Amino acid sequence: MAAKTSKIGGKAGGQWAGLREALTPARVAVLVLVALALIFIFENTRKTEIRLLIPLVTMPLWLALLATGVVGALFGAFFMRRRR
Repeated sequence: MAAKTSKIGGKAGGQWAGLREALTPARVAVLVLVALALIFIFENTRKTEIRLLIPLVTMPLWLALLATGVVGALFGAFFMRRRR
């Protein structure tokens, strides 16, 4: 008689199979880049002066970096969505 093997959760490998499918190398690279960007942003906490067209604003550097990153991510998402 052959030994029976069981499939956990209906898939071979159980819940880990779904996780392996979701974590592609590109997604892992993006997660690493986001983590590095956040570390860089929150390491720069001093106040700085920034000219926004006309007014001169004093704000924490991390806030300016974070806002720039969010604007860049929004533009990237917008243009990638239009490409499809």
